[in-house]
Amino acid sequence: MSERAPTSTILLCHADEALHTEAVARFLYARTDLRGVIRIHDSRRAFWRRVRREWKRSGTLGMLDILAFRVLYRLSIAKRDAAWHARTLAALRDRWPPLPATVSVLDVANPNSQECEAFLKERQPDAMVALCKHILAPRIFEIPRAGTYILHDGIAPEYRNAHGCFWAIANEDYDRVGLTVLRADRGIDTGPIFGYFTYRYDARHESPNVIAHRVLLDNLDGVGDLIVRAAAGAAERTAVDGRRSGIWGQPHLTSYLRMRWRLRRADARVRA
Repeated sequence: MSERAPTSTILLCHADEALHTEAVARFLYARTDLRGVIRIHDSRRAFWRRVRREWKRSGTLGMLDILAFRVLYRLSIAKRDAAWHARTLAALRDRWPPLPATVSVLDVANPNSQECEAFLKERQPDAMVALCKHILAPRIFEIPRAGTYILHDGIAPEYRNAHGCFWAIANEDYDRVGLTVLRADRGIDTGPIFGYFTYRYDARHESPNVIAHRVLLDNLDGVGDLIVRAAAGAAERTAVDGRRSGIWGQPHLTSYLRMRWRLRRADARVRA
């Protein structure tokens, strides 16, 4: 994707994800007619709604496993990941210019709000690019002429919902560590799939968080091309008939520790 495409877009993402609000936004402005950015500032109510949903899925022991992983992540992984985020953001800022003031930015607590709906209707984009944890209402994701395209961390349908890269590595399903580009429908990551992306990741030395970001950032040109073609009706859908569908949630400490043990054991075999 070397020139700006006539496709008009809106970016929907979380305000605290600078690699999305800045890097992906700059990329879309450089390659498409970016008509606006919607930044989600999650409320406590949204947070606790996700907690209840995860509790229902994982149970009490599962939630304790999730909390234990978060403690480990904060103590031993977060600082290293933050340094990678800072280096990567600086490099991408050098690659693409900042957004001009003419690109409207809307800050919302809920992407399904009337304010968000009005913003989209006023700008009438061809496509919306969604990088968010929220389940979007049809009255939101159906506004763009050619639909809303979700950039999903994980290979769907096997790794739907959340943290697909983490769970693929935890399951030793290494060929399904990647990103799915799909169009939103009324299910959870069940819409038509237009493509998959990955890279030569290093699960031994890269955290699942870094891998989940790199499957997108290392493939932005290809992802942008695919969205432009899909919006123009020129991209073929990927058939998923007969494939297993799985819904995943937050990372568990026990799964992470098993993952690290398997990776170290495999690394030792390679060295030997």
